[in-house]
Amino acid sequence: MSEDRKLDVLRAIVEDYVATREPVGSRALVERHSLGVSPATIRNDMAALEEGGFIVQPHTSAGRVPTDKGYRLFVDRLSAVKPLSSAETRAIEDFLVRAVDLDDVVDRAVRLLAQLTQQVAVVQYPSLRRSVLRHVELVPLGDRRLLVVVITDNGRVEQRTIELSTDPHLDVVAVLRTRLNVAAAGRRLVELDAALLALVGSFAPGDAPLVRSVVGVVEEILAQESEERVVLAGTANLARASGSDFTHTLGPVLEALEEQVVLLRLFTEMAEDAATVSARIGRETQHEGLLETSFVTTGYGRDGDALARIGSIGPLRMDYPGTMASVRAVARYLTRILAG
Repeated sequence: MSEDRKLDVLRAIVEDYVATREPVGSRALVERHSLGVSPATIRNDMAALEEGGFIVQPHTSAGRVPTDKGYRLFVDRLSAVKPLSSAETRAIEDFLVRAVDLDDVVDRAVRLLAQLTQQVAVVQYPSLRRSVLRHVELVPLGDRRLLVVVITDNGRVEQRTIELSTDPHLDVVAVLRTRLNVAAAGRRLVELDAALLALVGSFAPGDAPLVRSVVGVVEEILAQESEERVVLAGTANLARASGSDFTHTLGPVLEALEEQVVLLRLFTEMAEDAATVSARIGRETQHEGLLETSFVTTGYGRDGDALARIGSIGPLRMDYPGTMASVRAVARYLTRILAG
């Protein structure tokens, strides 16, 4: 059995099983696919695939279904991720560009991906740890209060109000604002500790309380860099597939999805190449509750250095080319919007 023909037969089995949810027999392959060989040869090929652990006979019928190993070979040998149609790409762009802030962008992206794939969509929220500071704004509010606003390159906005012992001098506030932006703008938030420390010593002693208060607030925001969270949408989509795609109840799957640490671990492990669409299939997730699912994900947020990841979780019997195309398309538009 040649390698090419093995892949052709496996590809046909995967495509038919995804489309019909029914085990695939040799007769169906002959009728639906132009494989260029006799039915007897196809049966021999299927026997070889079964012996290699790529397909399995789930019960006494003549049909076969792919195994985790079979899906892995199918995904690894995809020649290319098929592009979405022009209508689909326009719909993605039109929906995402209407977002008003980062929270809205993430919410729209996760709902859109769930709709496109009819699976569970997962978006990792951009972390301050990977962000670059774009601007710091200081706004006197009167009554001895000062608003500190930190804006990052991914559109994240954090603000705090400082209570002061006296009304801040407007000239000092203006100088502090300028020096803060000169020292910090364009640098990663985790690299700013030394710059902020040096800033305190650059002001007159009488202005030190104000400067220390502002720097303390910025440092407080930086302390949130360890905060990681994910946003989910489309869990109800799993219920529609549960009859044939999950051996047991959906309970273990839903429990795993509720554990953000599980999803964050998977995102981290799959982040080797920010631009690649990658998949964890079945047991590759290394979580008991996700053994009958696959996780397709890629990075978004900055070319070559993703701020976070986006992905889709569905049954093993998922449309891998379609899911990978949708994940990649939404990630690219997220990157474009956040860069703008």
